[in-house]
Amino acid sequence: MSLHRVACFADVPEDRGLEVKIGDCKIVLLRAAGELRAFQGECPHAGAPLADGALCNGRLICPWHKAVFRVEDGALCEPPALDSLKRYPLELRGEDIWVDDQPLPDPHTPPADDARTFVIVGAGAAGTACAAALREKGFGGRIVLIDHEPEAGYDRTVLSKFVLAGEMPSKEIPSLRDDDFYREQHINRVSGEVVALDAEGKTVHLKDGRTLHYSAAVLATGGVPNPLQLPGADLPNVFVLRSKAQAEQIINATQPDQRAVIIGDSFIALECASALRQFGLDVTILARHAVPFAAQFGEAVGKAIRTLHEKNGVKFITEHEATEIIGDGKVEAVLLDNGLRLSADLVLAGIGVNPATEAFASLPREQDLSLRVDGGMRVTEGLWAIGDIATFPLNGQPQRIEHWRLAQQHARIAAANMLGGEEHYLDVPYFWTWHFGKNYDYLGHAEQWDEVDFLGEPEQPPFIGLFGRNGIVVAAVACEKERAMALLAERMKQPLPMEEAWTLIHI
Repeated sequence: MSLHRVACFADVPEDRGLEVKIGDCKIVLLRAAGELRAFQGECPHAGAPLADGALCNGRLICPWHKAVFRVEDGALCEPPALDSLKRYPLELRGEDIWVDDQPLPDPHTPPADDARTFVIVGAGAAGTACAAALREKGFGGRIVLIDHEPEAGYDRTVLSKFVLAGEMPSKEIPSLRDDDFYREQHINRVSGEVVALDAEGKTVHLKDGRTLHYSAAVLATGGVPNPLQLPGADLPNVFVLRSKAQAEQIINATQPDQRAVIIGDSFIALECASALRQFGLDVTILARHAVPFAAQFGEAVGKAIRTLHEKNGVKFITEHEATEIIGDGKVEAVLLDNGLRLSADLVLAGIGVNPATEAFASLPREQDLSLRVDGGMRVTEGLWAIGDIATFPLNGQPQRIEHWRLAQQHARIAAANMLGGEEHYLDVPYFWTWHFGKNYDYLGHAEQWDEVDFLGEPEQPPFIGLFGRNGIVVAAVACEKERAMALLAERMKQPLPMEEAWTLIHI
């Protein structure tokens, strides 16, 4: 052991971490019930500085994407991180803190042998997180991860934020897990497409004729982008964006100074508008709403985001709809219902997704084609559904929410319950969206509120807004208020009065 003096006890705050360095090794020091702990200084998900996060209820919450770790031992509690924190040996000599730059061994014991086979259909955010959680929780049986894409699961959130902007080459898109993980954890990745499922017989059928039998299965197939139902929608250079392959198609067809028409005003649509505009394209959005995201963020923040886009040259058309895409062998223009002809070199649809459940037609499906699950993500005996395809109970109401982090939370709940647990979703939905260098965080899932208050102005970040109903916080939206939102992500798991929330935020 080689210990290094890194700080004094009095240097470590009680309500947050302190980052120290030993050479190039970044370490965060925390106080836990009066005792000191030393963990890796950067979040294993995306490298956020954990010293900028929040400590609440014995948990450390990442400032960027709200991964949660137990302060006592660094154990992973909530995604999007898929790993627990590395812990470092620490000694307190008087008032001086000494830390070793070599982490302690992984405390996990090897899983016991298990004759069962668990099949996971879908290898995106939810499916990969489920496979990782099963091994983390000690499952020693066979795991088969069925993926319709040729490469291992990757971070799809960067496609509309950074890849289309030219800031991240597609070959640098982070994998959710590298090949070593699948090999070391004995997870069998199968490339193929599931076309049918027999829940009673516990079998899945692949397009190439293979049949797989399972002891338990998780369906995590995500969503399929809604295509445009317009004449000319089959022309070259009419795109949707969901996968790396689709992002590469758009990139290969795109050059600065071209004209892009984006149909729809979803989060993906406006993130793509930001990215393509930053890449140098002329961008016009055909929006259904005069104020984007008003249903989620409220009028003030929605107007601020539209203004941000317009200041960066994005044009909005909100009173007319596309009726036809015109072109001779390629896109040339979009025709509107008032006769206006918008010249276009490419068209991108951002009009939402449908749950990818066609292969599960033998199961009862909701009107939106999703699968109804109970609070433990169970569809029926031995079968779970998670992520974008799952309608699950939230605050007593059935909801289907298309959030990256929430899909991974579903995954961890399903994994625990496959192993005999009785876990339910008791967290707070969270997502983030990126526009012209500004990251907007959102907590909650509020469809109604009777008050909204702001600290700061949405037009001039930083700001944070709280949405209340009957005096209780039901949602929060912010830009450049990472630590405050990290605190709220943990505290909003219980009813939080508006007045108490503002007290937390002002600390």
